[in-house]
Amino acid sequence: MKRDVTTTVLGAASLLGLAVVLGLSLTSPLDLNMGSLVRLMFVHVPEAWLSYLAYGGTGLFGLLYLIQRRRHWDRLAMASGEIGLLFTLATIVGGMLWAKPTWGTYWVWDARLTTTALSLVVYGGYLLIRSLIDDPERRARVSAVVGIVGTLYVPVNYMAVEWWRGVHQTQTLKLLGGVRWDAAPVYLPTLLLSVASFTLLYFFLLRLRGILAAREEAREERELTGVSGLEVARG
Repeated sequence: MKRDVTTTVLGAASLLGLAVVLGLSLTSPLDLNMGSLVRLMFVHVPEAWLSYLAYGGTGLFGLLYLIQRRRHWDRLAMASGEIGLLFTLATIVGGMLWAKPTWGTYWVWDARLTTTALSLVVYGGYLLIRSLIDDPERRARVSAVVGIVGTLYVPVNYMAVEWWRGVHQTQTLKLLGGVRWDAAPVYLPTLLLSVASFTLLYFFLLRLRGILAAREEAREERELTGVSGLEVARG
């Protein structure tokens, strides 16, 4: 089996970045109000960012499929949707661990939390639709449309704390209306490094899952039609 250098480099770079972030987060100063809980920020925020990135990728790859009709884009859309769903779950779990000592409860039906929970329904439905449609071309078309519409979740969820005020704090790093950092400056470099490391992790997982999906698709196609797996993988 030919070694995939790009996948190896992405995996090594993301692992190294995450290891450095772990060391920096464990040695970062305690917050005056939250104490050691502030260190959850270095995982929770990047997890949420990665879920946004993955859902955006699902919509983008779906759009590219509709334009070019290449199965390669459909496989990446599926892979990105799976990654987004996984890291949304991780975001919720991390948020619950943060919420219990600060809010006194693991969960409230706050606007940000509610829209996050709804994304599990949307993208869970996206993956369910893929499993229910046998025809590859029709499956790719339908799921592409669902994936594109589903990206509306990202701006709605991001702005939920501004549009509907609840118990969830507003963005620590504000990007709209001028970039502003609303926390101690000492935490910013570690958070940015963590976001960069999680971004590399996304591309590593996306590439790895895409390769596995291509192999699965090629094997299934060979079993059903006898078509060369190489031709399918290039689709």
